[in-house]
Amino acid sequence: MALPEQLLLSDLLRRRVRCDQGLDHGVGASAWMHPPVHRLLGWISKPSAFGDRREAWRLNQLRGLAELELFVQGPPAPTDQATVERLPTLIEAAVLARSGEVIGSVADAAVELSSGRILHYLVSRSDPRLPGSSRWRLPPDRIVDQQPGQVSTGLAGLDDLPLAKASVRQQFLRRSRRWREQMQQAGDRFEERLEGWLEEPPWEPAEQEPRRWDPADTTDPDDDWDNWPEPMDSAPRPRRSAPQPPPEEEDPWF
Repeated sequence: MALPEQLLLSDLLRRRVRCDQGLDHGVGASAWMHPPVHRLLGWISKPSAFGDRREAWRLNQLRGLAELELFVQGPPAPTDQATVERLPTLIEAAVLARSGEVIGSVADAAVELSSGRILHYLVSRSDPRLPGSSRWRLPPDRIVDQQPGQVSTGLAGLDDLPLAKASVRQQFLRRSRRWREQMQQAGDRFEERLEGWLEEPPWEPAEQEPRRWDPADTTDPDDDWDNWPEPMDSAPRPRRSAPQPPPEEEDPWF
């Protein structure tokens, strides 16, 4: 079963661990990492819902992934809850901006499985345990300082980071912002077109010079038949000739 090149830490922890002997070692409980170099060494599973017994697994023991299970090879390292709580981690650490203001918390991490290198952290503005909240990518090189429980960055805010996954509310806000921009652009184009119409001179038909009335002229321009144009679909009218006298009849007796 081929493994992916990278995996989210949350996908690793939410699956149950099953060894090559077929035994169920419980679901993942926490990460086993080395924060100074931003590397994931393994993870911790909880074999029983009761008791403080924990089991540590190295990342190179992972052999396969299923929808709800992890397949590992080799035995785990037994430990307890008190030891696990002393392991350093950046998960759920507060993220501080340049001004020292808390702008979010580390909710997850993208891990390269071949080396355990953390490619980027996922920062949440709200409770990191809420699966529907937005996530921003925080590369390790944007971290200025790190201490137990907090991470200092040179960011002015989360908007300086690329958005990895938007929540329903964030998607609605982005879609509403895009609609407002489109409506604003359409309104600007309409105003420019309206201003162009108002600047154009109005069309005025050419005025014809009125005909002067002459008392000596008794002709009616409407009765000028010779000036009327011939209809396009009629044949030319033949000219009438003057009436000719009837020819003289010859006397048949002479």
